[in-house]
Amino acid sequence: MQKLTQIVAALAIGASISVAAIAADKTFVKVNGAAIPQNLADAFIAEQKAKGAPDSAELRNAVREELIRRELLLQEAKKAGLDKKPDVAAQAEAAKQAILIRSYVQQYVQKNPIKDDELKAEYEKIKAQVGSTEYKAKHILVKEEAEAKTIVDNLKKGAKFDELAKQSIDPGSKDNGGDLGWAAPSNYVKPFADALTALGKGKYTETPVKSEFGYHVIMLEDTRPTTFPAFDEVKPRLLQQAQTQQITKMVDSLRAKAKVE
Repeated sequence: MQKLTQIVAALAIGASISVAAIAADKTFVKVNGAAIPQNLADAFIAEQKAKGAPDSAELRNAVREELIRRELLLQEAKKAGLDKKPDVAAQAEAAKQAILIRSYVQQYVQKNPIKDDELKAEYEKIKAQVGSTEYKAKHILVKEEAEAKTIVDNLKKGAKFDELAKQSIDPGSKDNGGDLGWAAPSNYVKPFADALTALGKGKYTETPVKSEFGYHVIMLEDTRPTTFPAFDEVKPRLLQQAQTQQITKMVDSLRAKAKVE
């Protein structure tokens, strides 16, 4: 179990609850006559429980101590007139807005749940895009077509691909023999992917492949069936992505209808 000082430190660093966002409630504790509401303490306790802290007397004492310390600092800040400074007031308002926005978004997501059928459809769509085969490829990338043709000629004369790859302008692969590792064709730009999937194992493109990056000489080393993670493994990530898209769509809709002057 965490020591009291450790819990207090976690509260001081991690708590994101705004005092301004908490309505008046029955008193939890008074500090120099100023009442700290019970629902503020409850919010702090709930936040820590959500992070995995056990609900215990130790946690509640830690929350009590943290709220007392905060109230003392708040009183000193007001004595110094900081609550009257425009920049401080603006920051406080921004913090309040952030909490309200976060709460609204959470409520929106809860009221508009993403169904498993939608996630499974996205899962199958991604599988189809990736394809059933992965390719282990090498490439040499140069700026000019003439350079690429010279590389092809040298390969035909028996030069080693790994040695010629040192001429490549691709910093991620040139010092590794041009190796690109295992990847699905969808990971590459279309001209590259089309040329790669047309190759036989151990073969290279005898005609340089032009892409937006320059001219490629591509060698296919091997292929293997694509191994996909199970739906349940990727479901949390798919859900997060779907919710992000859902929220973006909602905000875009609000923006489109808004009167902005």
